[in-house]
Amino acid sequence: MSGIDEPSAWGAVASPPPAGDIIKDALRKEQLLKEIAASQQDLRTILSRVQSVQKEVDKLASSNETLQMYIDNLTVQMAKRR
Repeated sequence: MSGIDEPSAWGAVASPPPAGDIIKDALRKEQLLKEIAASQQDLRTILSRVQSVQKEVDKLASSNETLQMYIDNLTVQMAKRR
């Protein structure tokens, strides 16, 4: 008669994976970690570039506003001369 304390009462007992699988898993995990680290560095590079481009866009937008005010002032002056 089997009791509840016996391992078979709780289902199949998992046997530890063979040593070759452990090594393959460790190598796979190491490779994934390297890929993740490389991807993170790529993202940092892209973020830096985006921030640089955003600063340039802001500078150009400010210059455009200044130019627009200049054009508007010239237009008003030309209209007064007529």
